[in-house]
Amino acid sequence: MDPTDRTGGAAAREGVPVLLVAVDGIDLAGKSTLIEATVHELGERGVSAARHRGMLTERHPLDRPLRRLSLARQQDSAFTTTAYLFAGFALDNVLARLRPPLHEGCAVLIQDGYVDRTVAFGIAGGPYLAARAALRWPGLFAPCDLAVHVTADIGARARRLDAGRDHIDVRDERSARDEPFSDRFHQALAAIGRRHRRLITIDTTDRDPAETAGELAGTILALLSRAAR
Repeated sequence: MDPTDRTGGAAAREGVPVLLVAVDGIDLAGKSTLIEATVHELGERGVSAARHRGMLTERHPLDRPLRRLSLARQQDSAFTTTAYLFAGFALDNVLARLRPPLHEGCAVLIQDGYVDRTVAFGIAGGPYLAARAALRWPGLFAPCDLAVHVTADIGARARRLDAGRDHIDVRDERSARDEPFSDRFHQALAAIGRRHRRLITIDTTDRDPAETAGELAGTILALLSRAAR
């Protein structure tokens, strides 16, 4: 893990602290596997955690229309990138300030993909104007208490693609086969990630998922302890 500390604490509503953790990265890096293992590990340590996808706001007015856009082809669509970044995530940031994200009964909300990968795909596939604007004005988007950028060597991602998965789309293919695309993605991901209160990068190329989840769970527990003081 490569830590970059930021000051800040957990979001709260009605006195109940909720640690917001974003786990993001390029396709086939092991993001979903790490999230599932971390939720399990936190549960084993007595901390309730939930995986969340989509907008942070419970009743985002444009969530349903946005879901009709193909994220698999987002890197080839300036419109999809613009719609998600501004009609989706920028508005989500405003709404979440009024009603901070809260998952009933959970101390930790782990967001599976959000602004960071959307910006990174917009830069790698474009670069599109909306993605460039997001890098220039990152304050338009919600920061997380902890952001985890998951990566893996492109060779490892290609092997995972060749080994098969339930669904393979054009974004998977490009992420695992197109090295210049991958390089642009990771440069943009690092740049947009600086807005978070704390940022760490995890390389899963030669890591055991359970071991990595254990380390991440330890980091989350330390942040929870700090927020409780």
